[in-house]
Amino acid sequence: MNTTHPRYQVTIEADAKVPMIHMTRDFDATPAQLLRAHTDPALFARWVGPDGMDTEILDWDATDGGRWRYVARRDGEEYYFRGCFHQVGDDRIVQTFTFEGMPDDVALETLTFEDLGDGRTRLHAQSLVDSFEGRDQWLASGMETGVEEGYAKLDALIGEL
Repeated sequence: MNTTHPRYQVTIEADAKVPMIHMTRDFDATPAQLLRAHTDPALFARWVGPDGMDTEILDWDATDGGRWRYVARRDGEEYYFRGCFHQVGDDRIVQTFTFEGMPDDVALETLTFEDLGDGRTRLHAQSLVDSFEGRDQWLASGMETGVEEGYAKLDALIGEL
């Protein structure tokens, strides 16, 4: 699968007023397709994260008040992530996100699926963290590579939804 030249690029910006990261990206998909890709554990595992990662869902309840946990593996290393779904709606997901390697750093994430018409959707994602220092560490971690490569895999998967 070619994930190096996606049609759309993600925009990642640091908020100047609060410790938040804003991401925006367009998809050739409906809001319902993107919601399904974010809430169906089998689909989510196929696209999340950078190329070369194998993701296994350990726990998943994509409902209001539900929870999730997965492990991503590459080159003998394991990275565990977990969170809670606070709200799962037709065009919005509110959840927490924690990398278990840094359990004190919890982000509150809001994903909004904006219908652009003609089978296109703009994904707006914001991640609020505890401090500006924490936010800057996330940005310096290379997260944009995982986001870009994951969304490119999602582009390829959309045709199956």
